[in-house]
Amino acid sequence: MTASRSVTLRGAGTAALVGPAVADNDENTWARGRSTWRTRALQVASVAAAIGLWQLLTANNVRWWLRFDTLPTVTEIIREFGKQLRSDQFYVDVAQSLIRILTGFGLAAVVGVLAGIALGRSGLFAAVLGPLTELARPIPAIALVPVAILLFPSDESGIVFITFMASLFPVLVSTRHAVRALPTIWEDALRTLGASRTDVLVRVVFPGILPGVFSGLSVGMGVAWICLISAEMISGRLGIGYRTWQAYTIVDYPAVFVGMITIGILGFVTSGIVELAGRRITRWLPREVAE
Repeated sequence: MTASRSVTLRGAGTAALVGPAVADNDENTWARGRSTWRTRALQVASVAAAIGLWQLLTANNVRWWLRFDTLPTVTEIIREFGKQLRSDQFYVDVAQSLIRILTGFGLAAVVGVLAGIALGRSGLFAAVLGPLTELARPIPAIALVPVAILLFPSDESGIVFITFMASLFPVLVSTRHAVRALPTIWEDALRTLGASRTDVLVRVVFPGILPGVFSGLSVGMGVAWICLISAEMISGRLGIGYRTWQAYTIVDYPAVFVGMITIGILGFVTSGIVELAGRRITRWLPREVAE
């Protein structure tokens, strides 16, 4: 009788402890979900407000310091966007720009990570190529257009080269800093267990630098789009940048804004993919929970 009563009291006590904890967890989850939806609603509202303000200023030909009467209205841009979405040329230009950005950025990601690790871990490599890297890094990639024209036999190779150079240094520098910021105690602990240099790279260096690497990749993607569009405007034959500049030369301003919006969407999507991949690969890292 006493044992049965003890079990009952213990079960009741456990339920009393677990019940509030589960309730608190449900409340926190609901609060975070509500906060997320509120944030999304504010983001959508801010974009809608900006579009509405643009339509109001341009449709009424407002000319007060800034000349909104010379810009196309939102309805004109939407009409032009629909026209271009029905043409094959639009998709050819988008595909060409994507091929260029993925080729140049992909090469820069591989070379930048490997070179960054070498610069961060090898004194000889840093002594030989470190000064050259620091001298070349401040040069804007778009300033290399004349070099690309002289160096490569085709415009296509030159544009990919410019895109590669634009995204190389953000990746390289972020990787080098991430390697140098790794605590030496991690490597020392692995060395004392008899680990080889390869084991250290695989088990310590690569996982430890991933947050810094993806930070550099995110920045590199944005810079790559800027320089790609500039290169397409200067020496391209196809691509969103070339088509946008061509629309400007024939004073087709709605088409210019369609090109700008397309560039923004493509840049947003590709950068989002890089950041999503970074979050997935580094999911083992602790995350701050937004309240």
